[in-house]
Amino acid sequence: MLKIHQQDDVCVNQLKVLADFTRFSVVRLLMEGPKHVNELNECIKVDQSLLSHHLKLLRDAGIVTANRDGKAVLYQLAGTVHIKEEIIHLGCCNLSFEE
Repeated sequence: MLKIHQQDDVCVNQLKVLADFTRFSVVRLLMEGPKHVNELNECIKVDQSLLSHHLKLLRDAGIVTANRDGKAVLYQLAGTVHIKEEIIHLGCCNLSFEE
């Protein structure tokens, strides 16, 4: 019998958040290191307000954090998200980006 854990709700929510191309792309870019919104938008090329919305959903899910950097905001993967090579460990599962 499969044992259900409280952490499973967090995992399901994180996977739902990542099941969007824009948010998935943001996470892939942040695997390279912290970035400002303008750096993310250079690659993703969506309206700034839409990108901000996606970043808020990623923050709310605990996948990214935002830190004030002067007038700008610096985004990075949350401390609970661990990267090893091309694998992200969310705490509940691993996402592999190996080709």
